[in-house]
Amino acid sequence: MSVSSDDLFRRAPVAECALPGTYGEAPPAHRLSPDLRLGPVHLQVSHLDRSLEWYQMVLGLRELGRDGATVHLGVRGASEPLVTLESRPGTTPVRPGSRLALYHYAILLPDRPALGRFVQHLSDIGARVGASDHLVSEALYLQDPDGLGIEVYRDRPRAEWRRDGRELMMATDPLDFPAVVASAQGAPWDGMPAGTVMGHLHLHVGDLARASDFYSKALGFDRMVWRYPGALFLGAGGYHHHLGTNTWAQGAPSPGERDAKLLAWTIVTPDAEQTIVSVGEAGFAVDGDQLRDPWGTAVQVRAA
Repeated sequence: MSVSSDDLFRRAPVAECALPGTYGEAPPAHRLSPDLRLGPVHLQVSHLDRSLEWYQMVLGLRELGRDGATVHLGVRGASEPLVTLESRPGTTPVRPGSRLALYHYAILLPDRPALGRFVQHLSDIGARVGASDHLVSEALYLQDPDGLGIEVYRDRPRAEWRRDGRELMMATDPLDFPAVVASAQGAPWDGMPAGTVMGHLHLHVGDLARASDFYSKALGFDRMVWRYPGALFLGAGGYHHHLGTNTWAQGAPSPGERDAKLLAWTIVTPDAEQTIVSVGEAGFAVDGDQLRDPWGTAVQVRAA
């Protein structure tokens, strides 16, 4: 989907600086802590060895540990993984956009030079990649061997973010590849660098109003962007989004037992207990520290 910043915000006479507290819509009751961060994503894949090779060669992740058919991948020297791969018998790849739940998970690099090194690396190995400038960030898009979507991006400084009224300005504009590559100053790619974290999740959902009920009113995210065609972006602590939801696969089924898929994603927050209680009181499924959205996508809420 291509949406330019001119098209999306052409009604805004002047874009205003997005200073803290000047943008976003807070939920009516429980509001997630500004100290929230995202933890690992847990994926079901069809062939563990094939996926492991791809994640190491293309993304530059490293194996941190394994337990049978489960492998934990992350940044060199890290104690917590970014991605956990689990191979289950009979799992088959999926066609992008053919299922609800995962659209992509997004790995956040620490700066633009790291993104420039990654761009050059992808070019050197001949990887297929999409790219966009989202005004608040610069992003690359890939698919793993099972058709699961991945974004690798860097954030612009918050001082450069803009708003239209209470809505943060985001768009899908062309990426300036030469400038991104030039920022690396010729330094080689050596895998995901220190400081790389899980930045956000983006999910296919069946209905944006229902997604807002679960992820904002119950779970406690602020609504950040709501005029982006077919999408709603939510975040905590003023971040542009920890979660994107969209209806671009509306009518598709939720993943089946044997589909490659997202098994769970993770929120780490000091208000974990209050968050779980809020979701339960709103009438949504709660099983210990694991919650399920209306389409069955699991999110684990852990205490910081």
